[in-house]
Amino acid sequence: MKNPQGPTAPDGSPVELFQRLPAGPVPQLIHDAIPDGANILELGAGAGRITRPLIGLGHEVVAVDESPDMLAYIHAAETVQCRIEELALGRRFDVVLLMSHLIENPDRELCRKFLTTCRAHVTDSGCVLVQRDPPGRNYRAEPLKRTMPDGSTIHMRDLDQSASGVVSFTLDYQVEGSTWSQAVLTRPISDTSLKDMLAAADLEIDSYLTPSRTWIRARPRLRDEPREAGNPV
Repeated sequence: MKNPQGPTAPDGSPVELFQRLPAGPVPQLIHDAIPDGANILELGAGAGRITRPLIGLGHEVVAVDESPDMLAYIHAAETVQCRIEELALGRRFDVVLLMSHLIENPDRELCRKFLTTCRAHVTDSGCVLVQRDPPGRNYRAEPLKRTMPDGSTIHMRDLDQSASGVVSFTLDYQVEGSTWSQAVLTRPISDTSLKDMLAAADLEIDSYLTPSRTWIRARPRLRDEPREAGNPV
C-alpha cells in the first residue's frame, strides 16, 4: 500500500485523504434540515467534500478553514482562511455548520468560542447544525475495523480513555489503494453539557436530526427570552 501522508492541516488531518473521502449521506441530511436555497457558512470546511454537494443542492456556501492546503481544493465556493474562534465576517447566514465533531475538542473553552462564532454569524431566524458522537458511545465495544460503502476501510488502534473523559486513538484509513493515519483526541459531550454550552452562546436546541442524537439543529435564543438555569459543564 502507498502511504502518501503528504501535507497535513494544523490539527493533523491529512489533506489528500479528506480530499478523497466521499461525502456520504451528510449533504442530503443537511439539505433536508434547512430551507431550500439557504445560504450556508461552513466552519472547518476542510477540502470541500461537503461543500461541493451542498452547492449542487442549490446552496450558496462560504467555506472557512485554517488550512490553506485544504482550501486549495475548493473552487466552487467563497473561501476564508481563518481559525474558527477568530472569525469575524461582519455578515450573517441562514445556516452555520459546525461539523466534524469540532464541538468535542477536549478544550471546552475553545468549544464555547466555536459556538460564539456560530451565534455571531447566524441570522436571528436561522439555525446552527452541530455534529457530535452519540451520547454514551462505547468505543471499546465497537469493531476495530470498518468497511465503508465505497470499499474504503477505517481501522482504530491505540484506544485510551482518561479519567477526565478525554479519548485518544489513531485511525488508519485505506482509500483507493493508499493509506493514511490520523491521531484523534476527543472529549464526548453529554446532552446536558451541550445544552449549557449552547445557552452560554445564546443558542438552544431546536431538534435532533437523527435518532442517535448525533446531529443537532440549534436556533438563536433571542435576548428577551427567559433563560433556564443550567448545570455547570
